[in-house]
Amino acid sequence: MNIRSLTRGDGVVIGAAVLLFIASFFDLYSIDGVPDSVDMPNLWESGPVLMGVVLAGIIGAVLVVVARGLPQPKKVAGLDLGQFGAAFAIFAAWSALGNVFDPAGGTDNFGGSGDGPDAGTGLILALVATLVMAVGALATPLVPALRAALVPAPRPAAPQPYGAQPQGGYGYPGAGAPQQPYGAQPGQPSFGGQPQAPQPQQAQAQPAGDFSPFWFAVPVPRPLFAEDGSPTPIAELAPGTWYLAVEQRGANLVAQTQDGRRGVLQDTSGIQRG
Repeated sequence: MNIRSLTRGDGVVIGAAVLLFIASFFDLYSIDGVPDSVDMPNLWESGPVLMGVVLAGIIGAVLVVVARGLPQPKKVAGLDLGQFGAAFAIFAAWSALGNVFDPAGGTDNFGGSGDGPDAGTGLILALVATLVMAVGALATPLVPALRAALVPAPRPAAPQPYGAQPQGGYGYPGAGAPQQPYGAQPGQPSFGGQPQAPQPQQAQAQPAGDFSPFWFAVPVPRPLFAEDGSPTPIAELAPGTWYLAVEQRGANLVAQTQDGRRGVLQDTSGIQRG
């Protein structure tokens, strides 16, 4: 599982799951006039709340986060794990709302006090947590701010002084090798072994039949799409990281990420070859 593939929306879901777990140890309901010395049951002591709110919400959060971190989407009955997770989160929020209106499960006269119990701290926090979780799971594909990476990509290395060795990142093809724009021709050494400055040439795309794998870096974050043509990105290529181009399909490149995922890079403008 690649943590760099998680988004801010996934972070919201994770935070809501943590809040839900903490809320499960607080009171399920409260009763006016009952002394503070009387212990009220928590969410773990109510079967419907435990199954329909706590466990359903935590399972939903796990499915959403795991689905985001997998190299390839996993589907069950035609739906991927993320969609199942969102459904669990919605169900947990709906169950929490119902239990807030009736925390004691239909008991109108609790302990002869004449009034039914009110929702406790744990149940109210559980409702807030499951609502945030459901919104995070549903809104992440729609809101650009939530689709941003949860863990920012490392910044590109600062320019090195003359004569110093460059810093290498993932898959760096070799120290001291100058980066060239995609499609440019490397310089040829002259007589005597001294390197000769490359002659300016117009960049040309390599024919697909003569393609050889190479390392490259992108100037700005760019989405990587599935090879089956799905419009949903499977990953985001970040500046300052080297990726391996394994195939060329017309103007597009098939790239491989650090965790072994393959996808199609549709925008190859301005990429740097290693």
